[in-house]
Amino acid sequence: MLLELAGNRRVLFIGGKGGGGKTTVSAATALAQAQAGRRVLLVSTDPAHNLGHLWGRPVGPRPVSLAEGLDGLELDPQTAVEQHLSEVGAALRKLMPAHLAGEVDKHMSLSRDAPGMHEAALLERIAETVDNGLHDYDLLVFDTAPSGHTARLMALPEMMAAWTEGLMRRRERSAGFGAVLRNLGGDDRGFGESLLGREPGDSPEDRDSQVRRLLDRRRHRFTQLREVLGDANRCAFIIVLAAERLPVLESIELHAQLQRSGVDVAALVVNKRSPADAGAFLAERRVQEQSYLDELRLVLGHLPIQQLPLLASDVQGPPALQAFAELLAARS
Repeated sequence: MLLELAGNRRVLFIGGKGGGGKTTVSAATALAQAQAGRRVLLVSTDPAHNLGHLWGRPVGPRPVSLAEGLDGLELDPQTAVEQHLSEVGAALRKLMPAHLAGEVDKHMSLSRDAPGMHEAALLERIAETVDNGLHDYDLLVFDTAPSGHTARLMALPEMMAAWTEGLMRRRERSAGFGAVLRNLGGDDRGFGESLLGREPGDSPEDRDSQVRRLLDRRRHRFTQLREVLGDANRCAFIIVLAAERLPVLESIELHAQLQRSGVDVAALVVNKRSPADAGAFLAERRVQEQSYLDELRLVLGHLPIQQLPLLASDVQGPPALQAFAELLAARS
């Protein structure tokens, strides 16, 4: 089921409660799709990155080869924040007079730990990855952070696109006002420059062009990400969970939050399912798990559910991932 769904999409987001096996399912799905002949990029957005541990090799912010046809990268939130603040700070300095550069730097420093900054910065990197990745890869698989963080992240594209549109409109009004002031100044550019907060010698046209390019790029990326997330033919969100009370309740809430954000939840993957024929203890455990799955089906019974067994050992390294990918195919 999961591999068939992945084969018909360009972008997969795989999320759920921490500890449910999101990274393993993401990596095995990406590997299986690469072995089916697709060019795949596996992306971790979880601050507690596990791709490197899983594959037994360093994985960082730039794509590295994990297997034939499969690249991987980890989006580091702190690095994303620094890059985001650098770009925003550069844009603000172009909008402000040179003598206020220190105030811009102070504002950027205070913003580093502001609520929502990490999510906004990470969203920019996700939007950038989708924008570039859809040109270079057949499938993008995102291994996301635990449920609450991911739900907030998925709600941001609409808000960020609207915010950037607002900046564009304000920027256009400001440009029109600036043109009036420059005309009022006639040949004496000092008058207009002093009112607009420019330093003599700056080119207003160059400065406006640079800011407009930055905002245009952001608007394009957020708009495209919003369109991709809302297109069930291109994008799907998979919830991975264990058959336990809290993961089931959290998955139901995550589904509701994603639906409100216009994100299509295509399937559920129940991981680490206890066997029924391995002694009384695990058999009893399986009965309890079944009661939680019955509760899950009452609310989300319209979604396909794929169940994966509890394994005797951890999944680590390419051979173990290969075996897990084969298990995904066998259980589809």
